[in-house]
Amino acid sequence: MLENKTGMIFGVANQRSIAWACAQACAAQGAKLAFTYQGERLKENVEKLTKDLEGALVVPCDVTNQADVDAAFQTVEKEFGKLDFLIHSIAFAPKEALDGEFVMTSREAFTTALEISAFSLTQLALAATPLMKDGGSIVTMSYYGAEKVVQNYNVMGVAKAALESSVRYLAEDLGKQNIRVNAVSAGPINTLSARGVKNMGAMLKHIAEKSPLRRNVEAREVGNTALFLVSDLSSAITGETIYVDCGFNIIGV
Repeated sequence: MLENKTGMIFGVANQRSIAWACAQACAAQGAKLAFTYQGERLKENVEKLTKDLEGALVVPCDVTNQADVDAAFQTVEKEFGKLDFLIHSIAFAPKEALDGEFVMTSREAFTTALEISAFSLTQLALAATPLMKDGGSIVTMSYYGAEKVVQNYNVMGVAKAALESSVRYLAEDLGKQNIRVNAVSAGPINTLSARGVKNMGAMLKHIAEKSPLRRNVEAREVGNTALFLVSDLSSAITGETIYVDCGFNIIGV
């Protein structure tokens, strides 16, 4: 499905990462992949995970540093010559902003969350576009807290709302170059970043009880959806947010 395709994956932290599930799904279908890591602390994890992937490239990239972003894409262009898809699975807010009331969010926390979790998609799309010479696909990861109030999600909900809006504007801008942009709104998964949200265990239990499928989504299912969105099977889909949450988003009271 993805033979002779090259992709760039942002957001792998460890084997539980949604980004890693996406990478596994794409690699299994023949894609050649580049991975980024943020800081030396995560370098070893990413290198260990990717060591058995043929032709995998691992490069540093801190999205708050434009020079890092530029260097990462220059390396990908040098090694791969082109880029067919990009998966953006980056989100961050200071821990203190994910507790208590949203109204108490500091200016610094708000700016940080919006820059890393939302603006970075536009930043990376701009850098990727010149490498997507034959068109391409960009996929990002969102969450239901972008649309409805989720206790303790706070500023991340606002950031994800901005991210989903960015998807629509980017889809319009890049469509004429045959570049598609979509979001996957995944149900909560027990990843490293999710652990920063208070009462995650109670949330997982509630969703397993109330969702139509009576269970929580698995990372591999999100990965398979990302695979669909970067493949030619989704060639007419752009600007969309696709829910992969066992149906929880359709439930009212």
